Amino acid sequence: MSKIGKISISIPEKVKAVLSDNVLNIEGPLGKKSLNVDLEMFNVDITEGKEISIKPKKVDQNSKRLWGMNRSLINNAVIGSSTGYEKILELVGVGYRAALKEKQLNLQLGYSHDINFDIPEGIKIVVEKQTTVKVSGSDKQQVGMVCSKIKSFRKPEPYKGKGIREKGQYILRKEGKKK
Repeated sequence: MSKIGKISISIPEKVKAVLSDNVLNIEGPLGKKSLNVDLEMFNVDITEGKEISIKPKKVDQNSKRLWGMNRSLINNAVIGSSTGYEKILELVGVGYRAALKEKQLNLQLGYSHDINFDIPEGIKIVVEKQTTVKVSGSDKQQVGMVCSKIKSFRKPEPYKGKGIREKGQYILRKEGKKK
Protein backbone atom coordinates (compact mmCIF):
# COMPACT_ATOMS: atom_id res chain seq x y z
CA MET A 1 0.00 0.00 0.00
CA SER A 2 1.16 3.51 -0.80
CA LYS A 3 1.14 5.78 2.26
CA ILE A 4 0.51 8.89 0.19
CA GLY A 5 -1.68 7.26 -2.47
CA LYS A 6 -4.39 6.01 -0.13
CA ILE A 7 -5.10 9.47 1.36
CA SER A 8 -8.13 11.02 -0.34
CA ILE A 9 -7.97 14.60 -1.69
CA SER A 10 -10.55 17.07 -0.40
CA ILE A 11 -11.75 19.62 -2.95
CA PRO A 12 -12.47 23.21 -1.79
CA GLU A 13 -15.87 24.73 -2.64
CA LYS A 14 -14.47 27.05 -5.33
CA VAL A 15 -12.80 24.22 -7.28
CA LYS A 16 -14.52 21.92 -9.80
CA ALA A 17 -13.05 18.57 -10.88
CA VAL A 18 -14.40 16.68 -13.91
CA LEU A 19 -13.11 13.40 -15.32
CA SER A 20 -13.67 12.94 -19.07
CA ASP A 21 -12.00 10.05 -20.90
CA ASN A 22 -8.39 9.93 -19.60
CA VAL A 23 -8.24 13.64 -18.71
CA LEU A 24 -8.96 15.07 -15.26
CA ASN A 25 -9.90 18.77 -15.59
CA ILE A 26 -9.51 20.86 -12.45
CA GLU A 27 -10.81 24.43 -12.57
CA GLY A 28 -10.64 27.04 -9.81
CA PRO A 29 -10.43 30.79 -9.26
CA LEU A 30 -6.69 30.94 -10.03
CA GLY A 31 -6.67 28.81 -13.17
CA LYS A 32 -7.28 25.52 -14.95
CA LYS A 33 -5.17 22.38 -15.00
CA SER A 34 -5.60 19.24 -17.11
CA LEU A 35 -3.99 15.99 -16.02
CA ASN A 36 -3.73 12.77 -17.99
CA VAL A 37 -4.64 9.77 -15.82
CA ASP A 38 -4.03 6.18 -16.92
CA LEU A 39 -7.50 4.67 -16.37
CA GLU A 40 -6.24 1.22 -17.37
CA MET A 41 -4.05 1.21 -14.26
CA PHE A 42 -6.06 3.39 -11.81
CA ASN A 43 -9.65 3.99 -10.69
CA VAL A 44 -10.40 7.67 -10.05
CA ASP A 45 -13.50 8.39 -7.94
CA ILE A 46 -14.96 11.88 -7.50
CA THR A 47 -17.57 11.79 -4.72
CA GLU A 48 -20.15 14.62 -4.88
CA GLY A 49 -17.49 17.09 -6.04
CA LYS A 50 -15.96 17.14 -2.56
CA GLU A 51 -13.37 14.35 -2.62
CA ILE A 52 -11.11 12.63 -5.13
CA SER A 53 -9.63 9.21 -4.45
CA ILE A 54 -7.31 7.20 -6.66
CA LYS A 55 -6.76 3.46 -6.36
CA PRO A 56 -4.86 0.99 -8.55
CA LYS A 57 -6.84 -1.75 -10.30
CA LYS A 58 -4.19 -4.33 -9.44
CA VAL A 59 -1.46 -3.77 -6.87
CA ASP A 60 1.99 -4.62 -8.22
CA GLN A 61 5.43 -3.02 -7.98
CA ASN A 62 4.90 -0.64 -10.91
CA SER A 63 1.44 0.57 -9.85
CA LYS A 64 2.66 1.19 -6.27
CA ARG A 65 5.34 3.53 -7.61
CA LEU A 66 2.94 5.53 -9.75
CA TRP A 67 0.06 5.60 -7.25
CA GLY A 68 1.54 8.15 -4.84
CA MET A 69 2.95 10.27 -7.64
CA ASN A 70 -0.41 10.54 -9.45
CA ARG A 71 -2.16 11.39 -6.16
CA SER A 72 0.42 14.13 -5.49
CA LEU A 73 0.02 15.58 -8.99
CA ILE A 74 -3.77 15.75 -8.56
CA ASN A 75 -3.41 17.29 -5.09
CA ASN A 76 -0.92 19.91 -6.38
CA ALA A 77 -3.36 20.85 -9.18
CA VAL A 78 -6.25 21.23 -6.68
CA ILE A 79 -4.17 23.39 -4.32
CA GLY A 80 -2.74 25.43 -7.22
CA SER A 81 -6.15 26.25 -8.69
CA SER A 82 -7.60 27.25 -5.30
CA THR A 83 -4.81 29.00 -3.34
CA GLY A 84 -1.76 28.92 -5.65
CA TYR A 85 1.92 28.59 -4.86
CA GLU A 86 4.50 31.21 -4.04
CA LYS A 87 8.21 31.35 -3.31
CA ILE A 88 10.19 34.28 -2.00
CA LEU A 89 13.72 34.91 -3.28
CA GLU A 90 16.28 37.07 -1.48
CA LEU A 91 19.16 38.85 -3.19
CA VAL A 92 22.14 38.99 -0.83
CA GLY A 93 25.14 41.13 -1.81
CA VAL A 94 26.28 44.72 -2.12
CA GLY A 95 24.57 46.39 -5.09
CA TYR A 96 22.34 43.39 -5.87
CA ARG A 97 18.85 44.56 -6.80
CA ALA A 98 15.79 43.61 -8.80
CA ALA A 99 13.23 45.71 -10.67
CA LEU A 100 10.23 45.00 -12.90
CA LYS A 101 10.18 46.45 -16.41
CA GLU A 102 6.87 45.55 -18.09
CA LYS A 103 7.05 41.76 -18.72
CA GLN A 104 10.70 41.44 -17.68
CA LEU A 105 12.51 41.09 -14.39
CA ASN A 106 15.66 43.24 -14.42
CA LEU A 107 18.41 41.89 -12.15
CA GLN A 108 21.65 43.67 -11.20
CA LEU A 109 23.87 40.98 -9.72
CA GLY A 110 27.38 42.41 -9.73
CA TYR A 111 28.12 41.56 -13.35
CA SER A 112 29.16 44.19 -15.89
CA HIS A 113 25.69 43.91 -17.43
CA ASP A 114 22.08 43.70 -16.25
CA ILE A 115 20.18 40.42 -16.63
CA ASN A 116 16.69 40.66 -18.13
CA PHE A 117 14.51 37.62 -17.37
CA ASP A 118 11.32 37.21 -19.44
CA ILE A 119 8.40 36.32 -17.16
CA PRO A 120 6.58 33.25 -18.53
CA GLU A 121 2.82 33.02 -19.00
CA GLY A 122 0.96 32.00 -15.82
CA ILE A 123 3.63 33.35 -13.44
CA LYS A 124 3.31 36.56 -11.45
CA ILE A 125 6.45 38.23 -10.10
CA VAL A 126 6.34 41.03 -7.53
CA VAL A 127 9.40 42.97 -6.34
CA GLU A 128 8.58 43.95 -2.75
CA LYS A 129 11.90 45.54 -1.86
CA GLN A 130 14.86 45.84 -4.20
CA THR A 131 16.30 42.68 -2.64
CA THR A 132 13.10 40.60 -2.27
CA VAL A 133 11.32 38.94 -5.20
CA LYS A 134 8.03 37.06 -4.80
CA VAL A 135 7.24 34.45 -7.49
CA SER A 136 3.68 33.10 -7.53
CA GLY A 137 1.48 31.01 -9.80
CA SER A 138 -1.01 28.16 -9.96
CA ASP A 139 1.39 25.46 -11.22
CA LYS A 140 3.80 24.18 -8.55
CA GLN A 141 6.31 22.85 -11.06
CA GLN A 142 6.36 26.06 -13.10
CA VAL A 143 6.88 28.22 -9.98
CA GLY A 144 9.78 26.00 -8.93
CA MET A 145 11.34 26.07 -12.40
CA VAL A 146 11.17 29.88 -12.60
CA CYS A 147 12.75 30.20 -9.14
CA SER A 148 15.56 27.80 -9.99
CA LYS A 149 16.22 29.65 -13.26
CA ILE A 150 16.44 32.99 -11.42
CA LYS A 151 18.68 31.44 -8.73
CA SER A 152 21.00 30.05 -11.42
CA PHE A 153 22.00 33.58 -12.48
CA ARG A 154 23.99 33.99 -9.23
CA LYS A 155 24.22 30.92 -6.99
CA PRO A 156 24.96 31.58 -3.30
CA GLU A 157 28.69 31.26 -2.71
CA PRO A 158 29.98 29.56 0.45
CA TYR A 159 32.42 32.21 1.76
CA LYS A 160 30.36 35.39 2.10
CA GLY A 161 26.93 33.93 1.25
CA LYS A 162 26.36 36.36 -1.62
CA GLY A 163 23.89 35.37 -4.33
CA ILE A 164 20.20 34.60 -4.82
CA ARG A 165 18.57 32.25 -2.32
CA GLU A 166 15.09 31.23 -1.28
CA LYS A 167 13.77 32.66 1.96
CA GLY A 168 14.88 30.42 4.81
CA GLN A 169 17.42 28.49 2.69
CA TYR A 170 20.51 27.52 4.65
CA ILE A 171 23.86 28.20 2.99
CA LEU A 172 26.74 25.97 4.09
CA ARG A 173 29.47 28.46 4.94
CA LYS A 174 33.20 27.76 4.66
CA GLU A 175 35.97 29.27 6.69
CA GLY A 176 38.19 31.63 4.72
CA LYS A 177 41.99 31.78 4.53
CA LYS A 178 43.98 31.93 7.74
CA LYS A 179 47.22 33.83 8.29
